[in-house]
Amino acid sequence: MHNNYPMYPNPYCPNKPMCNPNNNCGLYPMYPYPGWYNTPYQPVQPEQPLKLKDYGPDPFVINIDKATKQNEYFRLALWTGTHLQVTLMSIKVGESVGLEVHPELDQFIRIEEGQGLVKIGDNEDNLDYVRNVYDDYIIIIPAGKWHNLINTGSKPLKLYSIYAPPEHPCGTVHRTKEDAMEDHEY
Repeated sequence: MHNNYPMYPNPYCPNKPMCNPNNNCGLYPMYPYPGWYNTPYQPVQPEQPLKLKDYGPDPFVINIDKATKQNEYFRLALWTGTHLQVTLMSIKVGESVGLEVHPELDQFIRIEEGQGLVKIGDNEDNLDYVRNVYDDYIIIIPAGKWHNLINTGSKPLKLYSIYAPPEHPCGTVHRTKEDAMEDHEY
């Protein structure tokens, strides 16, 4: 039917074919594509909240962004293995993680939501490395460095932290910072 029209260089010209419809330019399969009518209808299900708990040491896959933003606890161990641990944290407005040092492990932190101020130094009285951090920022803290992260925003600071080796017992859940301090892990 359209074979009588010459090819037009302007693809936005209405009512003029961009190519021969018999071969569809080789770009897309012709309708009906076999996969289209063989696929059963799948109604869209509402997103279910993730079950947040310690899944280690078994193999594990999760949407870390969704899990981090869903977490409401000060600290929750998400996965604990022999050589690595992933924890989720939610730091309240104006609250901080608390000044700490890990002599034997390195720590990786990624901010998923919120903003804060990180302070790092060689001793607790000289935190000379100071940076503002926001969504999608990472913080790497070498073993033996004192550090603190303060929520300077107007909503909870949502982050996940990776410790190598693990820092907290498997299954750790601290609902609040006070719970963490009572647990003598600080």
